[in-house]
Amino acid sequence: MNERLPYLREKTSKLTSSAGVYLMKNREGAIIYIGKAKNLKNRVTSYFRENPDHTPKVAAMVSNVYDYDYIVVDSEYEALLLECSLIKQHKPKYNILLKDDKGYHYIRISDEDYPRITNVKNTKAGGTYLGPYTSGSITKEAVNEANRVFMLPTCRRRFPQDFGKERPCLNYHIKLCMGVCRGRIDKETYRSAVDEAVNFIKSGSAQSVERMEQEMNEAAEALEFEKAAMLRDRISAVRKAAEKQKIINSGVDSTDVIGIAEDYDGIFVSVLMYRENRLFDKAVFEFAKPDDGEDILSLFLAQFYHGREDIPRTVTVDHIPEDGALIEEMLTKQAGRNVRLHQPQRGRLPELMRLAKSNSAEYAALRNDRTGKEVIALEQLGKSLGLARPPRYIEAYDISNLSSESMVAGMVVFEDGRPLKKAYKRFNIKEQEYQNDYGSMHEVLRRRLTHIVEQDGDEYFNRTPDLILLDGGTGHVHAVEPLLREFGLDIPLFGMVKDDKHRTRAIAEGGREIQINELRAVFDLVTRIQDEVHRYSVSFMHQKHKKKTYSSELLTVKGVGEKKAAKIMIRYKTKTNLLRATPEELAATAGVSLDTARELWEVIQKM
Repeated sequence: MNERLPYLREKTSKLTSSAGVYLMKNREGAIIYIGKAKNLKNRVTSYFRENPDHTPKVAAMVSNVYDYDYIVVDSEYEALLLECSLIKQHKPKYNILLKDDKGYHYIRISDEDYPRITNVKNTKAGGTYLGPYTSGSITKEAVNEANRVFMLPTCRRRFPQDFGKERPCLNYHIKLCMGVCRGRIDKETYRSAVDEAVNFIKSGSAQSVERMEQEMNEAAEALEFEKAAMLRDRISAVRKAAEKQKIINSGVDSTDVIGIAEDYDGIFVSVLMYRENRLFDKAVFEFAKPDDGEDILSLFLAQFYHGREDIPRTVTVDHIPEDGALIEEMLTKQAGRNVRLHQPQRGRLPELMRLAKSNSAEYAALRNDRTGKEVIALEQLGKSLGLARPPRYIEAYDISNLSSESMVAGMVVFEDGRPLKKAYKRFNIKEQEYQNDYGSMHEVLRRRLTHIVEQDGDEYFNRTPDLILLDGGTGHVHAVEPLLREFGLDIPLFGMVKDDKHRTRAIAEGGREIQINELRAVFDLVTRIQDEVHRYSVSFMHQKHKKKTYSSELLTVKGVGEKKAAKIMIRYKTKTNLLRATPEELAATAGVSLDTARELWEVIQKM
């Protein structure tokens, strides 16, 4: 409880209703949170009201507020800009902050007589630099492509000092280098090639081809056929590179594609930056997960683009955030031209959106030793079911029986999207005299939930799952839901519905079904879970049925009743072990005479 709340409430009661930015401070005067508001009084009052329903993060922030300042502005748009600027300046503890875990990369053009183009991580050495770029792989690829297309040297020889000292290397003979080491290429010709390579990196293939075609025609008219032939070869190489790029990035001019993947405790945002029909740069950022309903996309867009110079014509997103109009206004004013947020429905951009999301998912997967597909499947499953976060620990149940005999249930566990077989459990149905799937499911879940409440099982049986899935439809869900209320447990509960061909069709909740066919990663995960729990319960049922069959055979021997037959089955468990047992061992196990044991042995050998 914050002892300063009475003072803070009194101060807030006199606060203006204008738009502005508020700065929460701790006892030492440090800024711990910065926010914007269309109405300062309403927004700040929400933090200090009585009986609040704050999330843990907000409650922790409020408990540390000693005082606050505010800045009044003329519009919500100005509040957005000021908020972004102040967050970048102060980096408050409770704000969602961009965390890029990699340094920047640059493309360096050295200041030698014969300049080299290389990718570097800093700008300490002399020369001219392009960048910064956030993606080291893309920077390296751009440098390699430019050096290859324009046949620039990548060896360690120094020019002109090493002219003619050694024979040209393999790159010259396979036409990856113009062979500067021969000493036959003057500085002007070489620098022209370097300039074209730099233009190629900056503006892409189309403009480079136009310039070189003009130079080639001029060289041909001046009867400089060797120069014209060299330019012709360069144009051909550029066009081949462009064809390769268009296969991947066809139809994309100037856009940033934002892909978001959610992990259990963090959110990863990938930005694929396309310029001139090619992937120009890539950045991935990690956020701590907001727990107060904030739209991570809105927070990211405002912080990422505030103050940036390279603004694309469109920003491709999976949804338009609540502050979308304000963010578009900010981008348009920064770029000096119209910029829009775009939510694609068809064409090439949805594919690139999936690619951006996959990039984010792969980074999230590295944090937990998983695959990107598993991250996406759990994230989409959580969102489809309306869960607050992806379900990390999932339990699934299925009932199996042969008519009213050998009634059993199986429980399988998936953790992080993978089977956790050491947590699997088997249940014998004890309370149902006749086949009753709903009653059996109710019985099994009552026994399982009791272990959670009383904490009297092993480490897995005491653990509360993030999600329970039942192999069945709404009837199974209705049979179990009252138990959750009875035990006071808030565990999401859904059914896995199959079609006539026993294939996963949908997820059932109460009286409705949630279709998952369009979400491939979710569909594959739920199908795997449903197939696994069915396999596990059926195998247990067959095993139990075999034991009953063996047990009934043992009862044909005079002097062997149900209890003695049960002792034998408990001791040997499988037919293979029974066949290996000697009459003496059978006599000791069942407590019968050796003659009776010999009869038992003969019956077992005929099974």
